[in-house]
Amino acid sequence: MKLPLLAATGGLALCAFLLAAPAIAQNRVDANGMPTTDSTPAEKAETAAINNQVAASNAAADAQATANNAQYQAQQQTYQNQLQQNQAAQANYQNEVANYDAVRERYARERAAYHRGVWPDRYARLVIVGPADNVIGERVQLITGSRVGTVIDADLAANGNVAALLVRLDGSGKLVWIDSGDVRYHRADGVVMTNLDRQDLNHMADQRL
Repeated sequence: MKLPLLAATGGLALCAFLLAAPAIAQNRVDANGMPTTDSTPAEKAETAAINNQVAASNAAADAQATANNAQYQAQQQTYQNQLQQNQAAQANYQNEVANYDAVRERYARERAAYHRGVWPDRYARLVIVGPADNVIGERVQLITGSRVGTVIDADLAANGNVAALLVRLDGSGKLVWIDSGDVRYHRADGVVMTNLDRQDLNHMADQRL
């Protein structure tokens, strides 16, 4: 009794396998028609295409990263170059300022050492006040009364008053700036007087800052 039952059970299992096998074989079969887990050519082609796409994407990402790094390095180099140029320009400017200040100090010392005569009473208080137009073209004379030149321009202070006069010296035609403290202006006479002497004025005309 047991043997027929086992045979029947085995027959049912075999039938179940044979019924399932065709379904599996429809998707995965080898050259002999047996079920297999190997990929089909289509799947292999699709996998290869995906791998190629991923590889291409990775290569593009690497290339972009390399390009971005190169651009960053170039920008950094440009920045460093500009920074060095700016530092050099600042150092050069500071040197020029220092040199200019030193020359101005020497220039001021030399001018302070010039001989200055005593103002005649009539001119002692007649400082120049107001716009430069009042004195442009006026003759310039020494306190001795000798004419020495003509006013051709003026430098104005922040308040609009004359800070210095540019004078063309007679004879030599040299130009000299005379500070307002060294001139007096008699409006009625139309005369600008300076308490400097002729020799100092010529020496001043040869000075350069």
